Amino acid sequence: MGNILTPVMPPYSPELTAVMQHYPRQDGYLLKLFRVFANSARFAKKGVPNLLDKDSPLLLREREIVILRTTANNDCEYEWGVHVAIFAGAAGFSEAQISATKTGKCDDPAWDDKEKSLLASIDDLCRAGTIAEENLASFQRFWSKEEQMEIMALCGTYHTVSFVANGARVELENFAARFPTA
Repeated sequence: MGNILTPVMPPYSPELTAVMQHYPRQDGYLLKLFRVFANSARFAKKGVPNLLDKDSPLLLREREIVILRTTANNDCEYEWGVHVAIFAGAAGFSEAQISATKTGKCDDPAWDDKEKSLLASIDDLCRAGTIAEENLASFQRFWSKEEQMEIMALCGTYHTVSFVANGARVELENFAARFPTA
């Protein structure tokens, strides 16, 4: 079975080396998921847009709510755990909020009204590929057009990330958080 997706180990081809140097590292370490992307130079180059930059119209906290809820909805403990470990502190999440991204409902009291609207919209996008009519007005009220596009792009991107991590059965990183128990 030569077609099993696994993390590729260096040395990489010159083309892939050029691509992989643009991926972020955690204390110099290239995550297993990114090395799974290396199974396809095309995918590594074009497959997942990097929306984790300072130019995002979303606050770090908002971005991480989108990512955590999307990966939780897709049962992607790998990516959820990496983001909790790396970004939850900087995003200012409480332990209850971290847990609620996986086990809570979108109207969980851990969130303010704007965040509840965001969670409902993410749940809709994950479930149906659109925002339900009953949630659309608050989504449009709370988020600018540019922010709405960023939220939808993040949700789509982290669906793809979840599909790859889950489909390749990527083992959790040693530093990653684990899903809370219900």
